[in-house]
Amino acid sequence: MNTKKRKTTLTIAGSDSSGGAGIQADIKTMQANGVYAMSAITALTAQNTTGVSGIFEVTPEFLGQQLDAVFTDIYPDAVKIGMVASAELVKMIAFKLKEYKAERIVVDPVMVSTSGSRLISEEAIQILKTELFPLASVLTPNIPEAEVLFGASIHSAEDMERAAQAISEEYHCAVLLKGGHQLNDANDLLYAEGKSRWFYGRRIDNPNTHGTGCTLSSAIASNLAKGYGLEEAVERAKEYISGALAAMLDLGAGSGPMDHGFDIGGKFASQSDW
Repeated sequence: MNTKKRKTTLTIAGSDSSGGAGIQADIKTMQANGVYAMSAITALTAQNTTGVSGIFEVTPEFLGQQLDAVFTDIYPDAVKIGMVASAELVKMIAFKLKEYKAERIVVDPVMVSTSGSRLISEEAIQILKTELFPLASVLTPNIPEAEVLFGASIHSAEDMERAAQAISEEYHCAVLLKGGHQLNDANDLLYAEGKSRWFYGRRIDNPNTHGTGCTLSSAIASNLAKGYGLEEAVERAKEYISGALAAMLDLGAGSGPMDHGFDIGGKFASQSDW
């Protein structure tokens, strides 16, 4: 019997019932990037392309059980953390990551959805800063999130450079500052180990950008799991997300999802007999 191993990733995030962001986007992205995906769900959300209508959190104890189940059996080569709405859940994640000595941790500090819905409490933001950010290999804030962390408005490339450096130095991790609230609108800045590098994205005229932040951070985690360095992981992730946007999937009445499986082909994906 022939067997094979595969690099593994864990997403710790909220579920998106419409499938374009959160856990669902993470798993699709990880699968498309060639790693085995696992999940620990922080919350169920009732949401679609037009907004979030409800959030139902799991208990910290149950989140801890999910993390125990993953780490004690299929140990993840990288971890992506997305929406964590409450301080107690953040504390549990930080405790378990330390307990299991997790590495290659990508934190997407999700605070506001693309449609403008607030997804996290003020108390949770403070606990993120003190408990979780210092464990991260890289943070991936967008402009609004970086403004919260930086404590000042960001209007220019120079502002981005100052903010990324300040955030990196405060939390002792790399920072990928995304140039706009919608990824395909702008270029991204990586600040790591005292150096800056700009990543220039392909401009794509596609209004359907639901879940871009989740997708980018999951693609970065996937590439880190496969052994790529941070810069190459970011470069490959941006290339992947450009392809997913360029596929021009158009679903829903609002800001729709991308085509996470744009590059997955073969007879099982054929639509010729639909």
